[in-house]
Amino acid sequence: MATISPNVSFFFLLSLLLASSPSLSQEPVSYGYQLHSLHSHASGGLFTAQLQLIRNTTIYGPDIQKLNLTASFETKDRLRVRIIDAERPRWEIPAEIIPRQIQACLYGEEIKTDNNLSTATSDLFVTITSTSPFGFSVARRSTGEVLFSTSGHSLVFKDRYLEISSYLPDKKANLYGLGEHNKPSFRLVPGDTLTLWNSDTPSMFTDFNLYGSHPFYMDVRTPEGMAHGVLLLNSNGMDVIYEENLITYKAIGGVFDFYFFAGPSPVEVIDQYTALIGRPAPMPYWSFGFHQCRYGYKNVSDLENVVAGYADAGIPLSVLWTDIDYMDDFKDFTLDPVNFPPDKMKSFVDYLHSHGQKYVVIVDPGISVNSSYETYKRGLKDDIFIKWNGSNYLGVVWPGDVNFPDFVNPTASKFWSNEISIFRKTLPVDGLWIDMNEASNFITSPPLTELDTPPYRINNSGVQRPINNNTVPASSLHFGNLTEYDVHNLYGFLESRATHSALIQDTGKRPFVLSRSTFVGSGRYAAHWTGDNAATWDDLAYSIPSILSFGLFGVPMVGADICGFNGNTTEELCSRWIQLGAFYPFSRDHSEKRTTRQELYLWRPVAQSAKKALGLRYKLLPYYYTLMYQAHKLGTPIARPLFFSFPEDPNTYGINKQFMVGDRVLVSPVLEQGKTTVEAYFPRGRWFNLFDHNDTVEVSPGNQVTLEAPQDTINVHVRGGSILVTQKTESISLGEQREYELLVVLNEEGTATGEVFLDDGEVVEMAGELSEWIRVNFTSKVDGKTVSLNSEVVNGKFGTEKMFVKKVVFLGLRPDSKAGVAPVFVLHQLKSGGKIVRGSGSYSVQGKFGVAVVDDLPQPIGEDFELLVKIYQ
Repeated sequence: MATISPNVSFFFLLSLLLASSPSLSQEPVSYGYQLHSLHSHASGGLFTAQLQLIRNTTIYGPDIQKLNLTASFETKDRLRVRIIDAERPRWEIPAEIIPRQIQACLYGEEIKTDNNLSTATSDLFVTITSTSPFGFSVARRSTGEVLFSTSGHSLVFKDRYLEISSYLPDKKANLYGLGEHNKPSFRLVPGDTLTLWNSDTPSMFTDFNLYGSHPFYMDVRTPEGMAHGVLLLNSNGMDVIYEENLITYKAIGGVFDFYFFAGPSPVEVIDQYTALIGRPAPMPYWSFGFHQCRYGYKNVSDLENVVAGYADAGIPLSVLWTDIDYMDDFKDFTLDPVNFPPDKMKSFVDYLHSHGQKYVVIVDPGISVNSSYETYKRGLKDDIFIKWNGSNYLGVVWPGDVNFPDFVNPTASKFWSNEISIFRKTLPVDGLWIDMNEASNFITSPPLTELDTPPYRINNSGVQRPINNNTVPASSLHFGNLTEYDVHNLYGFLESRATHSALIQDTGKRPFVLSRSTFVGSGRYAAHWTGDNAATWDDLAYSIPSILSFGLFGVPMVGADICGFNGNTTEELCSRWIQLGAFYPFSRDHSEKRTTRQELYLWRPVAQSAKKALGLRYKLLPYYYTLMYQAHKLGTPIARPLFFSFPEDPNTYGINKQFMVGDRVLVSPVLEQGKTTVEAYFPRGRWFNLFDHNDTVEVSPGNQVTLEAPQDTINVHVRGGSILVTQKTESISLGEQREYELLVVLNEEGTATGEVFLDDGEVVEMAGELSEWIRVNFTSKVDGKTVSLNSEVVNGKFGTEKMFVKKVVFLGLRPDSKAGVAPVFVLHQLKSGGKIVRGSGSYSVQGKFGVAVVDDLPQPIGEDFELLVKIYQ
């Protein structure tokens, strides 16, 4: 590796700085705008302002002279503030790409005084300042607290440079989001420059812009825990500079299209955000099982041996994956005729399906330029490739020279769908993994127009790397004469949409798509993994902030490559990583071809950790699937930061090393080499270890607790007040007979609640009006000497005749001196002709609490019931 002397390095960085920043002697970037006129609309909930430039400057190009600002309440919880060129249309993300309202919706009576706007039902109000330069602010009516304020900072609006700043309250704001970046902290750190420009940069590098762009953040204010969200809907490259009391956006195009979400709880913010950008796509039940992949599987026999290795070790494996190795010379939609011949591959996939397992392969967007390649010939005939300098843009990826489909073009989506259908006739894969879709390019094309060299250089790759580096050049053209400069960050999103639609069309089932590149709204179509991480303890720890961030972005099905992708893992690291990765929403082991093999059965200690952690994961699959239902309906993440459940506890705001699965289960992994204890924070309440119910934590208020964590063990606790529905099988099919257990974990008040959602696991519409599904609510409480458990079927259209609640365990009971006396139970089957079943269970004192067990129940899960258990004699 070449080295650069300190002096050369200094002057190189100084030259970059001078090339992209005005000198101290130069005039300001902008003098801002002044308010020219302000109009409220008779319809209410809407006003517009005309802004006039105060004075021209030349830095970063000429100023736009006149701007229009529109403030509108689209719902009672969502305020939109949009600033555009008053005289010429500019690039904005089309509504057909991200559907959204054009006109304001009105809620309640308009409240307007002077330059303020609100509605009677909203907690937000917006104020336009008439001082020079102009500014606007958004605040809460209920508290008067300012959430966003540009006052005192000049607005900059040039053709290819936009800048706006907002004040943040000192030591009160806690910001999360603005990705994608690999960072040690989930909470953003003042001093960060967060660059948004989709790039094939391995995620093992910290603080660089990575594969996706999400210009959204959540702010949780100390100490009350009231939260709000801010989205700048802009697809152009940008830097977001976060300082202690200031956030500044510097974008290289587009418009200012801000959305403010009132919250006030974190859960409500995500509900409001995903109501705008689109609810997360439901994932099939099978995708919540464990997945195994590797770049470098040699042939069909290698795949067969991996499947056998897991079976022999007794480690559950639901889905096997293959990287680009299966392709013929790395061409999409082909099979290597020697190592992965179609007949053997078809037999192998049939074998997987017969054993209840699934198969997923990778597809890259670059189509090999090859006159004998049928996919290329069809694409050429349909004219669906991105253009540059008068012809199809020629890039280089794994197969060599490639053209890139233009997914802005509706014909390209049809082409893509057809190629998937043709391929699936040869090999019936169950899902598709779309990689390299930033788009990644092994070459850098020279500048062709001024779009390739914008006047402001965003901090691409941390060194202001030109935006054309290793991607499609910004001057390339898409359908409708759109430029890559504007739509670059949308490429992975559009490919996800096309792939999602293609799989529905070809299979008639719920699709599974995993995409590396993402944008606002990608969760409507795809899952995500955090990319090419490294087999290091740091990357093990950093996976938690990354996964939590994508929950905020509306992409709840997310995971990191377990045991690490780049570099050789170790036995201890892999053991700790599968303990953590077993509880990612998306759980997959993946590694690079030049590294040590790391299938979980290869090391006995790793296999022991895997069986233990994955054993609990599979028991919890009904819970994970119910969380997927909640995410699809309300946007709520599956993996959540602790402050989602405990926003009133400021101690949870900075936690990076633990997370919640839903609002019931707390995961506290070991993230450091050689450690056999873990310092875990427990919010107030009772917490029961899901591996050992005798192991309990009870704190009020929240407190740090030292937990034992032997080499094969991760700490996973369930919160008091929860009812978890668990399954006894490791099957990923919902179309067969199965038995469920209910774990009733009582809180200090002696109550608990829970729910479960079930369908066939692959119907396209999850909880749709025409779909068959069932949701059951459970409640439990202690009343004197009796504890009750009630179920209420909310929707009973899914056939559950073969699904039974066979066992109920009550935790958190008051310990009784007469332990060992069998409790008596009465089961009222409310929809089976009022049938009554009587019997006895068992009772014991375990640790500080009593435990009651009722077993061998004959209760169909799809029927209402009441279970009364007399515990205390």
